[in-house]
Amino acid sequence: MNTPVTHASFSLERRLNAPPSAVYNAFADHERKKNWFGGPPDWEQGESSLDFRVGGRETDVGGPAGGFVSTMHAIYHDIVENERIIYTYEMLLDGERMSVSLSTIELEPDGDGTLLTLTEQGAFFTGSRASDEAQVAGRKEGTGELLDALQKYVDGR
Repeated sequence: MNTPVTHASFSLERRLNAPPSAVYNAFADHERKKNWFGGPPDWEQGESSLDFRVGGRETDVGGPAGGFVSTMHAIYHDIVENERIIYTYEMLLDGERMSVSLSTIELEPDGDGTLLTLTEQGAFFTGSRASDEAQVAGRKEGTGELLDALQKYVDGR
């Protein structure tokens, strides 16, 4: 079967009330990352692993109780401490690949805080689950919610 693919990119920014080192460590340290990276309150966490180094891998599995299973597999390609993280990742829904993306996270000092810019370039496989527009919009919304959770975590809220 030939699954249609849609290419899309988006960028999101957040101004965080923490220095770049604290924001970087929220990504780099698995215990810290588990405090903000995940789904909504009804989310059941499955396998979670993080090997944060160039060539290292991350896996995160979970989903709503009794619902779908979301799986993320990432590989880190470039890491500049306190400045930049570049990784590729694939998202699967109930074992079906939904997308493959390249993500760049840039951290810039901004007064006593950090300006975080996340840019994602993705190939989204339309399939039968959602239209291409809905899938891209959903990814952007979900990524924004993760950045909101990161902001609350590093801001101490």
